[in-house]
Amino acid sequence: MGRKYQQLSLENRCEIARLQADGCSIRQIAAALDRAPSTISREAKRNRGRHIGYKPSYAQEQTQARRWAGSRLEHEPELRRDVLERLASGWSPEQVAGRLARQRGRNVISYESIYRFIYAQIARTKDYRSRPQGRQLRNPHRRPYFRGRTTGRSRRPQHPRSLGGRPHAVRQVRPSRAHRS
Repeated sequence: MGRKYQQLSLENRCEIARLQADGCSIRQIAAALDRAPSTISREAKRNRGRHIGYKPSYAQEQTQARRWAGSRLEHEPELRRDVLERLASGWSPEQVAGRLARQRGRNVISYESIYRFIYAQIARTKDYRSRPQGRQLRNPHRRPYFRGRTTGRSRRPQHPRSLGGRPHAVRQVRPSRAHRS
């Protein structure tokens, strides 16, 4: 089917630089490395200097610098303390993210990042106590309106004057099928 994607290695980058110096085209370089021409073109454009051409060592450094370096909660202890404090008091990640954004006047961290951090921490430490449990994820003060069965008889009537719900004077008679259009 298709080729499996792999990152360019330093050796691949050195080969790109050598073939470019020899005057090969993007398609010739791509065929020599068994890569897509768009990969080679993107690599050459992204990592060439203004005055100097493509440098493989610079390209490798830039690639490593662009990689994800971890969660903001791992790097910012003050933010981590604020988030963990609120989670410990029963707040949901959505509530924590919303409160921090409101207090600081800008989006500080998304609730998805908080969930990602929580589950990564659980995977590392096998500590399930820090994860919000069942009802803590939802609004803990909200109770379901209906208890028991949810059939028509167990529900409260819409209007207290009659058991059918609405007063008789307000009820509309449904037209027969012949009159509907």
